[in-house]
Amino acid sequence: MDPIEQTIKDFILESYLLGADPSQLTADTPLITGGILDSLATVQLSLFLEQHFHVEIAPHETATDYLDTIALIGQLVRSKLPS
Repeated sequence: MDPIEQTIKDFILESYLLGADPSQLTADTPLITGGILDSLATVQLSLFLEQHFHVEIAPHETATDYLDTIALIGQLVRSKLPS
């Protein structure tokens, strides 16, 4: 897992999965469709991404297509970082 994805994983573990086994949360674990993140959690996650990585998350990017796995979230963040 790259540093961006590890940061995202750590945030999810600390915010939504306290006490969970970190090895059970992989880059491909379904977050929204798996019931880990609800609508409020996706908003909180988006705010975290914006503040931590200094990127802007558009409203349509809070959907499953962008935030359902750590890998997808990492891809979204990387696409917004300056080259």
